[in-house]
Amino acid sequence: MFYNLLHYPTTQPSRITNLEAILDDYQPDLFMVCELENATGSNNILNAIQTPDGKYAACTYQNNQSTTSPLQQMAYYNTNKLILTNEQVLPTAIRDINHYTFKLNTPDQVANPKYLDVFVTHLKAGENTASAPDNETKRLNSVNVFTAELANIPTDHYIVFSGDFNLYSHNEPAYQEILDPTNAIVMIDPINRPAVWYNDSNSKDIHTQAVFSTADGNGHIGDGSWGGMDDRFDFIMMSENLQTNTEVYYKTNTYAAYGNNGNCYNKSINDPVCTGTYSQTIRDYLFNFSDHLPVVMEIETTQTLTVPSENYTQNFISFAKSNIASNQLMLNINTKYLKNEYLYIYNQLGQQLYQTKLGNSEYLTINTSKFAAGIYYIYTSKYNNSPLKFIKYN
Repeated sequence: MFYNLLHYPTTQPSRITNLEAILDDYQPDLFMVCELENATGSNNILNAIQTPDGKYAACTYQNNQSTTSPLQQMAYYNTNKLILTNEQVLPTAIRDINHYTFKLNTPDQVANPKYLDVFVTHLKAGENTASAPDNETKRLNSVNVFTAELANIPTDHYIVFSGDFNLYSHNEPAYQEILDPTNAIVMIDPINRPAVWYNDSNSKDIHTQAVFSTADGNGHIGDGSWGGMDDRFDFIMMSENLQTNTEVYYKTNTYAAYGNNGNCYNKSINDPVCTGTYSQTIRDYLFNFSDHLPVVMEIETTQTLTVPSENYTQNFISFAKSNIASNQLMLNINTKYLKNEYLYIYNQLGQQLYQTKLGNSEYLTINTSKFAAGIYYIYTSKYNNSPLKFIKYN
């Protein structure tokens, strides 16, 4: 997942509760961000994505080395699946490009490593105008720094290049430079949707900005952009070998503008008419956190990952409908392993709020109407290494 955090935490740091719910819903193994403004904010983001078993880690927060801009990039990762091996800052004339090198956490990662190089950026904003005729050139100049660095990376590495690219069209020189087939490592756009994306109704399902419409008056979140969903500014690009390799590869049709049901053109993302896969609750969280949507995609591997071998709660309990509850929560129970065991619910303060003994039923409905809004954890008396999390909203 890549996400523009909209000047976090300088602008309304309390927004973090919305981000925590978003992360809990998608649970990214790699979370890449821009518009992070200080180390305190970075620590808040790590706390938001962290799980009780402490599997997430943060890369090193770096102040912007390119200019005096406070806006910076960062990445957070699941240590069960990824090992951070190197960090690098690539200065440009606008903002840094942050380069993180990971290898897959496999049993044979020393003898047979599989590397993933991750670049996170935030390119110059704005169309070319009479007063700013070189915005496209500035975006291109920053991208040239990235493509030059590709020559320093072994060609068997896998590459992810994410960020708020601020691109209006596939015709822009920066976009064409990323995809130049003569680059040292060939990059591709996973969805291959060339267009003049700005204000294009045919691209409405991949638009990522702006989640506020002018009618909403939601300029209260800093200098967030208005106007409704009409731009594809946010991208995750990848190396061609993630499309052609059979060991580590992009899972087809998983690239998405998270929260975009494809029917919010020029509307706010939480407009009640924008129904679909993404619920009203999630779209409300997105509306209240940033003026952009996250971009997501899945990478799969045939390699064995060194995930802890303990029995996990989630192996034996699953959500029958959703992990977002209002008045009730419905669970599937594996009675083969959990019959006569106890199920517990704890809040974020570690206080036990619910307990029940499990019997022969494969289904359990829990009344959550009196729970306060927030995030809760489900444990059992037999398997309690890693709890299930659910979100309660009022």
